Amino acid sequence: MPNYDYACPKCGHEWEVFQSMKDDPIKTCPSCKKRSAKRLVGGGAGLIFKGSGFYITDYKNKSGGDSAKPAAPSAPAAAKKSAD
Repeated sequence: MPNYDYACPKCGHEWEVFQSMKDDPIKTCPSCKKRSAKRLVGGGAGLIFKGSGFYITDYKNKSGGDSAKPAAPSAPAAAKKSAD
């Protein structure tokens, strides 16, 4: 579901609403309560990634270190397996 920007020409209040594309545009301003709200035309933001871990966890450069590799088993656990 997209975000839509709205503005009220009567009081100048601007806000953003997360609503379905099938929903009717909002007519009433939440600030002045008058039925003068207008949906603004926007160019769209495209794809937005938020958060700090996206690049590190999903697109880490393979030649850039060992942080993306799983930890090796400890020596006692490896020795125990070979003894069995």
